[in-house]
Amino acid sequence: MFADVAPVTLAQIDDARQRLEGVALRTPVVACDAAPTGREVWLKLENLQPIGSFKVRPIGSAVLSRSPADLAAGIYTSSSGNSALGVAWMARRLSLKATAVVPDNAPEAKLAGLRRLGAEILVLPYADWWRVIETGRHEGLDGFYVDAVRDPASLAGDGTIGAEIAAQLPELDAVFVPFGGGGLASGIACAIRALSPTTRIVACELDTAQPMRAAMMAGHPVDVPAEPGFVSGVGYGSVLPEMWPLVSAMIDEVVAVTLDQVREAIRVMAERNHVVAEGAGAVAVAAALFGDHRHARVCSVVSGGNIDAATLGPILMSGHDGQAR
Repeated sequence: MFADVAPVTLAQIDDARQRLEGVALRTPVVACDAAPTGREVWLKLENLQPIGSFKVRPIGSAVLSRSPADLAAGIYTSSSGNSALGVAWMARRLSLKATAVVPDNAPEAKLAGLRRLGAEILVLPYADWWRVIETGRHEGLDGFYVDAVRDPASLAGDGTIGAEIAAQLPELDAVFVPFGGGGLASGIACAIRALSPTTRIVACELDTAQPMRAAMMAGHPVDVPAEPGFVSGVGYGSVLPEMWPLVSAMIDEVVAVTLDQVREAIRVMAERNHVVAEGAGAVAVAAALFGDHRHARVCSVVSGGNIDAATLGPILMSGHDGQAR
């Protein structure tokens, strides 16, 4: 089992930045053209990373922090798609064997990416897949398990996003971050707390799957119903217990959005900013645009853009009155 996860320092985040040179992009921020009157919403475009997701940062940092001996038998992870893409991309870069353990509802866009990168794919029922995430191992698989959430090097990789946001957008009221395993929100928070301490960290969830809100209300992780719909990468049934001390200290508030609001955020980003976002990548944007909050100047992390064409097409063909449905 994993130990409780501790915050990372600016020195650790800078070490991760140096490891990631030539691996991850320093992504731009752009103003969201759909922001309502009285709100200034910026988009941190992690969908522009080489694998279409921020996960290249935590995965790349974790892999590059290990010795060649640690990696000799190959690398693997358990992921709904984007962490697995990061593992496959790093494995190809380093000439390693890669295995992706994915749930039986993994999006086709992410599976296609894994096949293009040459990864072996192991599909498990959801409960078995989640158990691999909880334990960080799978019987029968050799190699180094790459943990995108609880490895300090992964958390520092996420922190590089926060450091960039602080430099690109001073005097923000809040940073809105999609909440999945908690690594992205916590890593960003570690940097923001040090560099812009008045900026709040807002975890963004679906109203049909709110493990972070439930944990905050209970004072500890609890199991909740989780129906994430077409959205993958967020909306799990519980906060990982070893992440709870960190996320409870680092996250200031939670904003929940509907699946229809996520669809609308995807549509307006595509139409007005020419940005393609997957469901999880649009959750924080939906929260900033349509959610119940009082922040005037915010940055939403567009965490990824790996969306199936069959999902994106109907969203783009939906109504055009600019209102969330």
